[in-house]
Amino acid sequence: MKRAKELHPLSHDHHRALYAALLLSRAEEVEPARTEALAFWHEMGLDHLAIEEGSLLPGWISRDPDQDRGLALRVLREHLELRVGFRALENGPESIEEMNKLGRDLESHVRFEERELFPAIESRLGADALADLGAEIAEAR
Repeated sequence: MKRAKELHPLSHDHHRALYAALLLSRAEEVEPARTEALAFWHEMGLDHLAIEEGSLLPGWISRDPDQDRGLALRVLREHLELRVGFRALENGPESIEEMNKLGRDLESHVRFEERELFPAIESRLGADALADLGAEIAEAR
């Protein structure tokens, strides 16, 4: 599916997230996967989540009175789990299995947003509302 240009910056971030997810989910040793995944997290992951939480979701919900808030709540719940997982990674993972699970969770989250959340937003908002939302996202970046 072709992504609305207003959501391209977030989809672009997802490509980098999928790379970090792959490193983590396939890691057989802590390093270098830990270092590379944390570089992603600090360079863009934290900001990406903040933009989705502070601009994308509120902007969508305010423009779409009949939206499925369940999708937004799932995003927030998964963001919390990712924050917890990356905090554990910063403190030194308890095991390779923990790192692998974080990678799988990150991949699953990105796939959910790309396959369910973004299409829902694109299908529910008109061109003007989507353009306004895109401007909010661009300003937040």
